[in-house]
Amino acid sequence: MPGREQGSVKSPDLGPFSTDTICHGDALDLLPRLPAGCIDLLVTDPPFAIGFRAQRLNYHRTGSHVLDGYREIPAHEYGEFTMRWMEEASRVLSPSGSLYVFSGWNRLKEVLNGLDQAGFTTINHLIWKYQFGVFTRRKFVTSHYHILFAVKDPRHYTFHKVEHYPEDVWVINREYWKGKKKTPTKLPRTLVQRILSFSSSPGDMILDPFLGSGTVAVVSQEMGRHFLGFEVVDEYYEFALQRLQEGRSSPALGGGELTGKKKHAEGEN
Repeated sequence: MPGREQGSVKSPDLGPFSTDTICHGDALDLLPRLPAGCIDLLVTDPPFAIGFRAQRLNYHRTGSHVLDGYREIPAHEYGEFTMRWMEEASRVLSPSGSLYVFSGWNRLKEVLNGLDQAGFTTINHLIWKYQFGVFTRRKFVTSHYHILFAVKDPRHYTFHKVEHYPEDVWVINREYWKGKKKTPTKLPRTLVQRILSFSSSPGDMILDPFLGSGTVAVVSQEMGRHFLGFEVVDEYYEFALQRLQEGRSSPALGGGELTGKKKHAEGEN
């Protein structure tokens, strides 16, 4: 199977950014400031351009518990938006780097085109099947997301076959945080753990340029990976930072402080 040799683990050079931090800012502004080839794995759930209403009462949840501020991309700009960030993703990934990007069915064409135009090779088109979707009257209920697993070099990338017969349909339930603050869209820990187990090694550098609730950074921290995250929405950034600080203070993680970068990365004017 394709794989990559693991040398000594060291902190990567992230240019103006610090390792194991999250930054408040627009990914399209921050990605170009990363050095080329500094990221081992990029995992992200970008905006879907579906006219999403952040505080609608999906799944009978309480609207006051859902953080507002979801930043949407206009549908007519989605192709260009996707192309711009994927070109930067290709640049910042190491020669053996991999990418996992989430997509709804309605913008899948733009995501697939973006991967091809940015020079990625798609290895798998995964399906994440969750327990149910939003009720509909005149069409089938959508109860899955697409996950595109792509690499820069199809002959040289990390893939740990942690299961004997890993299939491309993943049945993983959504997480429900009853009575707690939450972002309107969030990835389950189990899902991110699965991705990191297959496509990264301890000490690898994980990037999520559309951090949202912070799950990719939180799980990276828990699994001994380095991480960097970008988030443009104030409320989501603060929420993700709080989750990371709570995790870092856990005895299982050895305590310590976590520094967030608000508004600007280090070294910016």
